[in-house]
Amino acid sequence: MAKNKFMLLHDAFFNKDKPNSENARHARRSWKKGQKRFSASKLVLWITLFFLFIPLFIIVIYSFNGSKGAEFTGFSLIWYKKLFCESDSLWAALLNSLIVALSSAAVSTILGTMASIGVNWYKFRGKKLIVALTYLPMVLPEVIIGISMVIFFSGIHLPLGLFTVFAAHTTFCLPFVFLMVNARLDEFDYSIIEASHDLGATEAQTMFKVVVPAIFPGIMSGFLMAVTMSLEDFVITFFVSGPGSTTLPLYVYSMIRFGVSPVINSLSVVMILITCSIAFVCRKGLKGFAAGH
Repeated sequence: MAKNKFMLLHDAFFNKDKPNSENARHARRSWKKGQKRFSASKLVLWITLFFLFIPLFIIVIYSFNGSKGAEFTGFSLIWYKKLFCESDSLWAALLNSLIVALSSAAVSTILGTMASIGVNWYKFRGKKLIVALTYLPMVLPEVIIGISMVIFFSGIHLPLGLFTVFAAHTTFCLPFVFLMVNARLDEFDYSIIEASHDLGATEAQTMFKVVVPAIFPGIMSGFLMAVTMSLEDFVITFFVSGPGSTTLPLYVYSMIRFGVSPVINSLSVVMILITCSIAFVCRKGLKGFAAGH
């Protein structure tokens, strides 16, 4: 009896990440035995990864190049010094991009979450039409969206600026949030809503204390997707931007026309590090949050 208790404690503390089921262990051994050291699918995978990531490695290497040319002349931090000390206009463009990205992502996340909940929970006339219109900005070419936006803003006599960029990005990012939250709601257990009502919870309490925590990983994923889509957008921003609303993609495009500056390489490395750090933290955080709920 004591030995069994000791084994249970040992498994709980030291083998908690391993499958306890004999069927699971057998399936894992069978899967490992069936793996080939070389296959065409693995070759294609590595070629694709190499194709996708080799430009990033080149950017990292040339951000430490001592000269502007394509030839690597030696290790230097001069471009990082110019980035942080002599690039005020570039940081202003990055600030505009962050303001637009965070604000448009927040609004599109709220609207997309509410729309997804409404479409999944309620029945009303024109539901399929609303769903189709929600996905429309996702499938239309960005050129068409940009042209239609600038025509609309001109029609209502709204001057082009940072607000028009924000409105256009909110419209463009909304379908992505809707899709992420909708995928989370497809796996939602509606019995917990009935349980909360049986325990005396109101509609508002059920929404904010039961539903939102349960679908929060989908909401957060939609928010991060919206931020990413807004930060990298060039075509729509090109049409709807005005004086004083230059974002980072527009600024980089104006610099490239006069030659690629290595300062852009340094900024790209900084953004890659920040993006990887945020992705790592969110991955760990959302995993723990989802496990707790």
